[in-house]
Amino acid sequence: MDFEAIQTTIVAFVRQNQSWAPFIVAALAFGESVAFLSLFVPATVILIAISAFIGVADLEFWPLWLGAAIGAATGDVVSYALGRRFKTSIYRLWPLSTHPQLVGKGERFFCRHGVWGVFIGRFFGPARAVVPLVAGVFGMQLPLFMMVNLASAFVWAFALLAPGAGLSEYLGW
Repeated sequence: MDFEAIQTTIVAFVRQNQSWAPFIVAALAFGESVAFLSLFVPATVILIAISAFIGVADLEFWPLWLGAAIGAATGDVVSYALGRRFKTSIYRLWPLSTHPQLVGKGERFFCRHGVWGVFIGRFFGPARAVVPLVAGVFGMQLPLFMMVNLASAFVWAFALLAPGAGLSEYLGW
């Protein structure tokens, strides 16, 4: 099954089972935010497609926004916890071991931007899952990580879903 077929299937399922939409959005955001899963779950395109149905299929924006934010924040906590627990030895595990440039970029990004790196990293594809892992490896304090993680997750979810919701309403779909 190719990515296009998976995307079509998920979007169709959401359209037919609207009560599951916030949970599906949360699962997609979670998968995209966990360091190892994010390489296999390119959910941004699916989330944008689902957001386009907010106006069309009478999906409510706020539950989807909350689901996406909670899923993304939870995924980052998992990545952070893995980094805290395993330190740099986690870099030797597949698939990170086959993408050392991704880890290097994540480390440089975090070292350059610190706390703001966790916030800003949420908005850049591959960095989204690696920066929280690096924050854990480098021992960022949990309360500080959680504040930045939650703030960035809620902003990211809004920025990802609102344009699709507004566009469908603007176009009168």
